[in-house]
Amino acid sequence: MSIETIRVRAEAGRCLLCCEPSCTGACPRGVDVGRVLRALNFENDGGAKRRLPAENPCVGCEAPCEAACRRGRLDAPVRIRAVLTDAYRLEAAPAAKADLSVDFCGVRCENPFFLSSSVVGSNYEMVAKAFSLGWAGVSFKTITNLEIHETSPRFAALTKEGRPFIGFKNIEQLSDHAYEENLDFIRRLKRDFPSKVIIASIMGRTVEDWTRLAGDMEAAGADILEGNFSCPQMGGEGLGAEIGENPGLVAMYTRAMCRGTRLPVLAKMTPNINRMEMPARAAVEAGADGISAINTIRSLMNVDLDSFCSEPKVNGKSIIGGYSGKAVKPIALRFICEMRRDEALRDVPISGMGGIETWRDAAEFLALGCTSLQVTTAVMQYGYRIIEDLIEGLGAYLADHRFRRVADLVGRALPLVARVEELDRQTIEYPSFRRNDCIACGRCYLSCYDGGHQAIRLDGEGKPLLDAKKCVGCQLCRLVCPVQAIGVGKRVPKP
Repeated sequence: MSIETIRVRAEAGRCLLCCEPSCTGACPRGVDVGRVLRALNFENDGGAKRRLPAENPCVGCEAPCEAACRRGRLDAPVRIRAVLTDAYRLEAAPAAKADLSVDFCGVRCENPFFLSSSVVGSNYEMVAKAFSLGWAGVSFKTITNLEIHETSPRFAALTKEGRPFIGFKNIEQLSDHAYEENLDFIRRLKRDFPSKVIIASIMGRTVEDWTRLAGDMEAAGADILEGNFSCPQMGGEGLGAEIGENPGLVAMYTRAMCRGTRLPVLAKMTPNINRMEMPARAAVEAGADGISAINTIRSLMNVDLDSFCSEPKVNGKSIIGGYSGKAVKPIALRFICEMRRDEALRDVPISGMGGIETWRDAAEFLALGCTSLQVTTAVMQYGYRIIEDLIEGLGAYLADHRFRRVADLVGRALPLVARVEELDRQTIEYPSFRRNDCIACGRCYLSCYDGGHQAIRLDGEGKPLLDAKKCVGCQLCRLVCPVQAIGVGKRVPKP
């Protein structure tokens, strides 16, 4: 990554991503500044460059956009002129020419991006707005005939170094709309958006409930059904995550759903288990056409050290809830990879979710075998509008790598996930120091000495020198370098 890219990412990352960017309205050259900054935040460099004029509009400009920047009310405005100037130097793929449509369980979807079953897809108006912006479908918030009474508040966020929503906790349950009201939402959405795909997420208490719910969803116009076997906030025997932890219950309720419908059936898996393959196999053997994974992870977070209550606080108490957001992506990818490598699940369609924010996240899920994708937490933080950068970024990546369609990417990473005994342990890959890019912060030295193998010392300028006799090639130094001045060197036989 170039210095220009690092600078752009760091400064654009200070943008508040306002609903109505005041910087755009203030630009005398008519540049949609807010949209450019948003594209950069979501790693859609091509989309950012395509929204800039042929010549840098900041030359000779007094930058009224910076004066209007709302970030200035907090500390200092985003240095928009510097960001736009550096943006011209970014390497960016051309506009998308790849086909983003996917076939999921026999249903054509215009792109792989769905809203996942949650508050972001819980009534007609919300989903209609999302569809209008470009989302291919929705897994509607879980519909049930159980009585639901939500609590207040019900969300908490984990932050780090000023970045919100590194992780996110919710203690929501299922849809609290009346049953018939939810059916009406689905009917109207299918009537008004016939080309969009509606997945009806459902949860019952008895076998009869699951069968009736499935039939009602099909009659209302749903395209696919999703059995919610995984909500960690549903208390009571045989509900939510308790189902997903028990392959027998998964099989029983999957069969019940299949009896009530001719539509494709998905089983939504819980990550609160060691081997997801077991309940997934049970679902497929019972008739499920595909798998959704992962739901949220049981969690506690943000304990108040005065009151000793964790968040969210509900009249002085809290509960174990569901953890989501960017932080859970590696866990989601692990479960998906393990299912994809299981002989019985190798060809079963998977709708992947868990920490997808950017097109790059999406591409990783696809490369590990997913054929459709679902998003919640990023929408809660940034809004439905992120679909623009998801579509543009993924399309540009596919075109740049000469993939004609999404299916060409699916599963590409699986053969490279090896067993532990297959890894090369006879060679070493030393770090490579780019001294001209080094800013002499000493972070590499600190990490290597205190958390590594004492293989780095600092010269008279405060820049690193490597002791190859002590270096084991762990490359911790490369990971902590804030300006990416440490790269990968040659791989050689171990001394």
